[in-house]
Amino acid sequence: GNLLAMLTVMKALPLSYNRDMQEDKEGFFDTVDTLLSTLEVFAGMVATLQVKGEKTRRAAEEGYILATDLADYLVGKGVPFREAHSIVGGLVQYAAERGKTFKDLSLSEYKSFSPLFEEDVYSVTLASSLGERNVPGGTAPGQVAQQLARARKIVQGKDG
Repeated sequence: GNLLAMLTVMKALPLSYNRDMQEDKEGFFDTVDTLLSTLEVFAGMVATLQVKGEKTRRAAEEGYILATDLADYLVGKGVPFREAHSIVGGLVQYAAERGKTFKDLSLSEYKSFSPLFEEDVYSVTLASSLGERNVPGGTAPGQVAQQLARARKIVQGKDG
């Protein structure tokens, strides 16, 4: 809300009349107060964060979180992304209607959507998906560990 109010004031400013900028102070200080109190809450949360890996993995496997990875798999075999997206969308609908996950589908079921699916489609897993995003801020386990360590250092520095 405060950002939109400030942008509205800025948009309406004439070229050289900046007294209207006084209107931004209330929203700015309100935003700073909100941010500081939010950071205090997050500092405590990050300091004590414990991820239950097995429970998290099971929850992730219940849905179709690998849909984009399957589309990328098809793109790697020469299918344009738009077409790959459509193929995988049909695959998700098919699996959902039958109460199946991707790992429950047979190769013949995959091939009914595209002949480009091969046995290596089963190498598209949560672990491979996470590992492929090994960039700063990415989901690769090493990147996540670095970001958590960095966040904990920041929290400890603020608290110390």
